[in-house]
Amino acid sequence: MQYKRINNLLGWLCFVIASITYILTLEPSVSFWDCGEFISCAYRLQVAHQPGYPLFAMLGKIFSLLSLGDNTKVPFFTNMGSGLASGATIMFLFWSITALAKKMLLDKDEEADQPRILLIMGAGLVGALAFTYTDTFWFSAVETIVFAWSSLCTALVFWAILKWDARADEPGADKWIVMIAYVIGLSIGIHLLNLLTIPAIALVYFLRRSKNITVRSSIIAFLISVFILVFIQYGIRQYTIKFAAYFDLFFVNHLGFGFGSGAIVFFILLLALIVAGIVYSIRNKKPILNLAFLCIAFIYLGYSSFAYIPIRATANTNLDNTHPDNAFTLNSYLNRDQYGETPLLYGPYYDAKPIDQTQGANIYRKGKTQYEIAGKKLTTIYDHNTILPRIYSTDGQDPQFYKEWLQIPDGKSPDIVDNFKFMFSWQMYQMYWRYFLWNFAGRYNDMDGQSSMFGIDGNWTSGIFDGTRHLPKSIVGGDKLNPLAGITYTPLYFLPLIIGLLGMIYHFNRRRKDALVVTLLWFFTGLAIVIYVNQPTVQPRERDYSYVGSFYAFAIWIGLGVIALAEILRKFLTAQVATIGATTVCLLAGPVLLASKEWKNHDRSTKMTPHDMAYNYLISCPPNAILFTYGDNDTYSLWYDQEVEGIRPDVRIVNLSLFTGDWYIKQMTHKMNESAPLPITMPFEKYEDGVRDVIYYNDAKIPGYVDIKDVFDFISSDDKRTMLEYQSGESANYLPTKKIKMTINPDEIIANGVVPASERNRLTDTLKFTYTSNYVMKDNLAMFDILAHNEWKRPICFTVTVGPENLIGLQPYLYKEGFVYHLIPFKPDTASHDQMEKVNTDVMYDNVVNKFKWGNFKTAKYLDHESTTMFYPVMMTTFLDLTQSLMQAGKLDSARKVLAKYDQEMPDINPFIDVVARKFYLAQAAYNLHDIVMGNKFVTGIDDYLTDQLDYNYYQLQNNSTDLSMRDINISVQLIGGMMEFTKDNHQTALYNKLSAQFKDYQAKFASVLRQQQPQQ
Repeated sequence: MQYKRINNLLGWLCFVIASITYILTLEPSVSFWDCGEFISCAYRLQVAHQPGYPLFAMLGKIFSLLSLGDNTKVPFFTNMGSGLASGATIMFLFWSITALAKKMLLDKDEEADQPRILLIMGAGLVGALAFTYTDTFWFSAVETIVFAWSSLCTALVFWAILKWDARADEPGADKWIVMIAYVIGLSIGIHLLNLLTIPAIALVYFLRRSKNITVRSSIIAFLISVFILVFIQYGIRQYTIKFAAYFDLFFVNHLGFGFGSGAIVFFILLLALIVAGIVYSIRNKKPILNLAFLCIAFIYLGYSSFAYIPIRATANTNLDNTHPDNAFTLNSYLNRDQYGETPLLYGPYYDAKPIDQTQGANIYRKGKTQYEIAGKKLTTIYDHNTILPRIYSTDGQDPQFYKEWLQIPDGKSPDIVDNFKFMFSWQMYQMYWRYFLWNFAGRYNDMDGQSSMFGIDGNWTSGIFDGTRHLPKSIVGGDKLNPLAGITYTPLYFLPLIIGLLGMIYHFNRRRKDALVVTLLWFFTGLAIVIYVNQPTVQPRERDYSYVGSFYAFAIWIGLGVIALAEILRKFLTAQVATIGATTVCLLAGPVLLASKEWKNHDRSTKMTPHDMAYNYLISCPPNAILFTYGDNDTYSLWYDQEVEGIRPDVRIVNLSLFTGDWYIKQMTHKMNESAPLPITMPFEKYEDGVRDVIYYNDAKIPGYVDIKDVFDFISSDDKRTMLEYQSGESANYLPTKKIKMTINPDEIIANGVVPASERNRLTDTLKFTYTSNYVMKDNLAMFDILAHNEWKRPICFTVTVGPENLIGLQPYLYKEGFVYHLIPFKPDTASHDQMEKVNTDVMYDNVVNKFKWGNFKTAKYLDHESTTMFYPVMMTTFLDLTQSLMQAGKLDSARKVLAKYDQEMPDINPFIDVVARKFYLAQAAYNLHDIVMGNKFVTGIDDYLTDQLDYNYYQLQNNSTDLSMRDINISVQLIGGMMEFTKDNHQTALYNKLSAQFKDYQAKFASVLRQQQPQQ
């Protein structure tokens, strides 16, 4: 009784400590990446991206209600849901560690004495609290993301199988197995990671139930566990919906019933089959079969949360990804077909040439009364293949990355050695072991480090030898001008790793079978994901969150490391002193060290960047604007601001990466919030899946520019005379010219409020642009439709982060009005060397100085990677472009106010050299505005950063390091030379002398690597 009470109380204590930690460090509003979408979908019960997170949305809805009508508090409470789920994960981890520790120290039914109780509880506290403060787990614990709740499911099922293991001989013990099945079913509605616990769970069952454990039987048990995993992942999760889809196809297309009728019949038959199996197993006294059917039934019961998806899709919610309102679309949605297929067991190298193509099964889409064939699945046959293809991608810069990483010379084809070298060096080391070491050895900073094994940024470090490496102050801290320097430097001195390895070794020595269970959990939630996901090359973000389950497994060994250390100390000390000593040492080297190092770069309690940047995007738009976005970190936060807080509901947000989907274009033809439908005139039949998926350019030698309406009518026409006929006999539309124009009516432009009447003389009579691609995708087709039929009634804007390839050649007519480009038919400014720097000055000045919010940038305790590397440069460029535009317009007082606003709102941080180069121009502008104090301040900050980096690079050069950035060195020296010149011109003698001495010194030090250039003027 005493053991049980202490175990329960300390488990709840871990929950309280972890939950308080996460609540204190919660992000107060929306976070970057998927969080904005998840909060929006939870708040209004909408349909998120594939493969769907229905249970997560429903849980988020519950927590959102705690805001009590204050919509600005919704994200805080959904974030709190993640914090509490993470706290519960720590609680179950504690109980799992104590269960395993108890098995190590006590025989079955043996009563625990005080020293052993203390040792078991010490192990639980150290392991659970150490994991509480690990980098990856803490990151997901303070934002609305699926991984916190998924971790809870993992912790819950692993704890449950240990509870079953302890009670397996008691009547009714198998209820724990049924409970596990139900949680696994529920977890599918949160994230699929929890399925990877199945092999470890199955091994516990085998080891407990098997009477004759041999190598052969163990291998068979392992294969069965993998079969169960595959059966649930594919048989239950995927093929259930696929069979339902083909039932529906038969009932709708052949029997004439309505959509969904066949799916309903299928599910009735499936339910009847499961019930019949349960009844049969009971009547014939087959307990294993009965348990199997009960588990399947409860998995389906948990999985039934996915009924939410077609129900809410049918309701046509604002966010309705792929509109999965029927069985075929739902099947595609669950299979993530939108993201394409990745070869796993056999496939091509990146340089392989296609030699054949075979047609597969039909692809069906929902028509008006029947399912229609949208096309066929195509399989391409290549001439250069390998087993376990790892270097297969031909997208973008992927082939070049393979060549650089593997040092494959041009003209040489990769071979199987290169293939496996990439798997071990990049996929396994760089994209798993590096993350593992972040959590248990230490980390330099939170910059992206995917593309270099040897650089500082994003790499792991123990910190032990860092004092001798002359690391920059921007890494380790100590920069008085930059209070955020060193915030993300978290050396852990290998201590959590050492404790964990000690616990692992001890576990294998004392309870090898249990250690194999933990190993299986670690492997399947870690390296197995690496092998299965088969990431091609550099990802949009670091992917450490995918492997949090394996870090959880290792934390078990950190806990057991207490027992191992106590065992060693008992050789020299009494049992009680050894126990107290081991627990104290491990608490200090584990949880206390981790908390002290990690807190500063996980405290997001003052950060508002995602919310305020989305707010600024919306405020930048004129009334009733159409705002084109592209990336996740633009769009998801925008969705949150609109869908939850109701900010600027008149603006229609259009995500160009989704605009290639027929379902999304169709959604844009409906009213949304206070935004009228987009002026898309095409009927759905002209762009539905399988129709005009791509239209290729074929130069028809048309002289001059062609009106966009004529171009659009031509490429969207069903008239065979507007099409090309291919050798296959098929006909398809084509783009006959890239020279496109829009005739401008100045009266119409002014009447619609695009520009004031005072700027009438700036308007062009014909807007001409050259389309920049050799093909027209659905998003381009829809954009042509909008441009052709909008008639300037609604402003058309692009976020400043949209890439040039998505601007279709409109750059000469795009003007910054804050954080968006506004399409304005002014006469092109041919004198502008960079068309993307043009500013609509008065509008932008009012937005920047009077309307925008700045995300607590200057006062936040911590700024994450996206804030510093993506949005800080965007903000700085915004201030710089506005300042320079005002100076060109002769509005010098306004330009000074803009610089003062920058100094007031922006911290002096330098995430990379290009940011510093932009600050150089801010300093130059300050001097030109005769604000000498501001100019000197900018120069001092720039110089402090550059000399810090150059000193580090010189140390690298002296030690013959290959980790040198020639570009950074060259730019840094040029910038010092440039600052030297304009401090001289502005009579800042002391500063000039300092810079001049530095310039000469670094030119001499880097003479061997510097390109001979004159100082920048």
